[in-house]
Amino acid sequence: MSPFVIGLITVIALLFFTLLILVISRFRKCPSDKIMVIYGKVGSNNDGTTRSARCVHGGASFVWPVFQAYEYLDLTPISISVDLRNALSRQNIRIDVPSRFTVGISTEPTIMQNAAERLLGLKLVEIQELAKDIILGQLRLVIATMDIEEINADRDKFLLAVSGNVESELKKIGLRLINVNVTDINDESGYIEALGKEAAAKAINDAKRSVAEKDRDGAIGQANANMDQRVQVADANAKAIQGENNAQAEISQSNASRREVEADALRRATAAEKIAAAQALQEAYAAEQAAEAARADKEKATLEADIIVQTEINRKRIEIEALAEAERAKIRAQGEAEAIYAKMEAEARGMEIQLVKQAAGLAEIVRAAGGDPSQAIKLMIADKLEELVKTQVEAIKNLKFDKITVWDGGSKDGTSATANFASSLMKSIPPMNDLFQMAGMDLPEYLGKPHSEESGSEE
Repeated sequence: MSPFVIGLITVIALLFFTLLILVISRFRKCPSDKIMVIYGKVGSNNDGTTRSARCVHGGASFVWPVFQAYEYLDLTPISISVDLRNALSRQNIRIDVPSRFTVGISTEPTIMQNAAERLLGLKLVEIQELAKDIILGQLRLVIATMDIEEINADRDKFLLAVSGNVESELKKIGLRLINVNVTDINDESGYIEALGKEAAAKAINDAKRSVAEKDRDGAIGQANANMDQRVQVADANAKAIQGENNAQAEISQSNASRREVEADALRRATAAEKIAAAQALQEAYAAEQAAEAARADKEKATLEADIIVQTEINRKRIEIEALAEAERAKIRAQGEAEAIYAKMEAEARGMEIQLVKQAAGLAEIVRAAGGDPSQAIKLMIADKLEELVKTQVEAIKNLKFDKITVWDGGSKDGTSATANFASSLMKSIPPMNDLFQMAGMDLPEYLGKPHSEESGSEE
């Protein structure tokens, strides 16, 4: 055999052993207390959808390298302490239900698939917290649909309702409920304690009533036995002396004694019956009084719970209305501010347009005056001359001279005092020339010359 053939056979053998070792190393066995979850490319479901994982329990499977990987889910039961506080029952009474739940990952195929999709990679503490949240929610829901009497008296019904609700929710994440243990049920108002006291008082009173009845029956039987004994003795004595002729008086006395014994026995029996009846009635009254007190405490707790709930509702409603009113006031103030802003903006635009128009008009006046601003001002004042004269005339328009009395005594220069008065009155009004000079203008010559110029010319 040639060396080439030997080498080829060696290579093939090495490849075969390598492949065999690889297959053996990728063949995984699942322990009985675990679920092996194979993920990656694991095929499709019957309906054609892609499978996210394949779960193996109690067997073995080959895990393809590169295309697949695997992890384990622990089937060890998980004990969860659920200390439920202030759960609201159907009677609006808050109760505490401390309990302990035992859960574990289910081995049913569909539920195992849920566990592989939702719990793979989570730590034990994280699974406990997730299950605890679900249990708390369902436990509160069950308590809200039951009365305290049902929860306290019929524990089997309560546990059955809790188990049904909790397990249906746990299955959604791949868990199953193993055990439920409710350690105790109590409430802040003392309603459950009052129910227990009422039941204990009723049992004690029933026992006392039964003892009294038995004592009464015994006393009556003993009295009847004594009565029979005495009757029989009296009859024997009567028969013993019946033959004696002179014993008639003794017979009468015996009859009297017999009647006395009968009356005494009847009196004792009647007294015993009345005493027993009075004791039973007294105990019944005491039991009824305790029951009424418990019922009053229950009604008081119910009324307080209703008032507190209604007060809380009213407080929430007032808070919501206050927030809504504040929001409406905010929106109203924002609208008013926007309206004021729009109005002021419109007024500003109007004023801007007016000023632009005035500036354009003034520019036209200056351009008409040859570009001289002083001449433009004179043109503007000349345009308002009519109004200025009208204003000057209006100053003395409404004066009534028929009410003025003047004693004219003459003057040194021979002028009349009345004329001087009228002249002085006219001089109190600003002269036309002064008005023109204030505006930087001169009065036209055809309207007259200033007084100072006339005086200078005369000189």
